Amino acid sequence: MGLLTNYVVPFLMENWLTVGVACLAVVVVKFVLYWSTLNQFTPDQGKSPSTRTTPAASQPKSGRRNVIESGGVGDADDDELNDPNVVDPLWPEDLEHIPYKHTRMSPEESIKKSQEYYQLMNQRRSIRFFSSDPVPREVIDNVIKAAGTAPSGAHTEPWTFVAVHDPDVKQQLRSIVESEEEINYTKRMGSQWVKDLKGLKTNWVKEYLTEAPWILLVFKQAYSLLPDGRKRNHYYHEISTAIAGGILLTAIHTAGLVTLTSTPLNCGPAFKTLLQLSDNEKLLLLLPVGYPASDATVPKFSRKPLDKIMVVV
Repeated sequence: MGLLTNYVVPFLMENWLTVGVACLAVVVVKFVLYWSTLNQFTPDQGKSPSTRTTPAASQPKSGRRNVIESGGVGDADDDELNDPNVVDPLWPEDLEHIPYKHTRMSPEESIKKSQEYYQLMNQRRSIRFFSSDPVPREVIDNVIKAAGTAPSGAHTEPWTFVAVHDPDVKQQLRSIVESEEEINYTKRMGSQWVKDLKGLKTNWVKEYLTEAPWILLVFKQAYSLLPDGRKRNHYYHEISTAIAGGILLTAIHTAGLVTLTSTPLNCGPAFKTLLQLSDNEKLLLLLPVGYPASDATVPKFSRKPLDKIMVVV
């Protein structure tokens, strides 16, 4: 009794928290061991495969079907089909597939065509000095139609091309760009970026926005709106629209015109307001399009050779 009173009780009072945690751990371990013993044999053991219970997760549910959700592709239960974020598939499962018609070139002709195309595109330069000479509307229509042939995720075609010809609208675009670009050059871009651009003779003054006869703006669509107001997700919308922009550049050059790839920071919201576009459209590129000024100049530099941009495995 003296041992209990003199040693055990004081020890327990002084270390009650440690002792309590240890006891709880022992109880948890014993419970886990007991539970694992119970589950060594399940109600299904001893039954033939045909009579065993199928786990609920693997049982097919009535009314399940593939749907395109706001975040991707998945399955929906009956009670999910009324979810406002779930819409019908973009394309039916029985979508008709037709034969692809292709005219095959000889290796010699293919080499010749590819060399000619490279030589044509190697003449492309970014131009900041434009003539005000008019460009036919039909040419602009054709280069944008060419851009619209770009591939896109699930063929959602997530792009909007805005062609601006009106002088007043071009002036408003220029005012928006120059206002933001002055802030970009003096505050947002950082000294290294500004230094890297000095040799290109570019700054926040963008005279080409009112000199060029056309301004093409490329917007990416993160989603489209259905007639009932629900959203359909556009997969890979940014890379799809970027590919369309690349095709647009080549089409402009092939038509004998020049352009400049511009991505003015923080101008998108003001552009959308001016052009009355939707919330799902985000600015990706701004391209002045026309003929070069008679005294236009370009920086004197060369492109990387093939062995610096290509790896063959």
